[in-house]
Amino acid sequence: MSNPLSKEKLSYFKEQLLQLKKETEEEIKAENNTGPNESVGELANYDNHPADMGTEQFEQQLDAGFDLMLRDRLQEINDALRRIKDGTYGISEKSGKPIPVERLEAMPTARNLVEEE
Repeated sequence: MSNPLSKEKLSYFKEQLLQLKKETEEEIKAENNTGPNESVGELANYDNHPADMGTEQFEQQLDAGFDLMLRDRLQEINDALRRIKDGTYGISEKSGKPIPVERLEAMPTARNLVEEE
């Protein structure tokens, strides 16, 4: 099956995905440069209130969740770029039907039609 998207559209989406990849990698790098949480050293102080330590732990978990979300997004972007290379970008993985350009505009990493999600 030939790809329903023109070479120009594929090139356009590839550029969009490469830009998203760059932004996501920069966010991951920035997240890793700040560490899990820069105020962890305060936990060693004996005068910290237990609620402060709970807040600190919550923030660390939130940061870890955000990092995981960014890494998942990066994987989705890389998968979409691979589909462009393989010639399967813009084709539903479930039904094999073309994914509307409007859906790809809104979500360049889309794998399936909206109704198949």
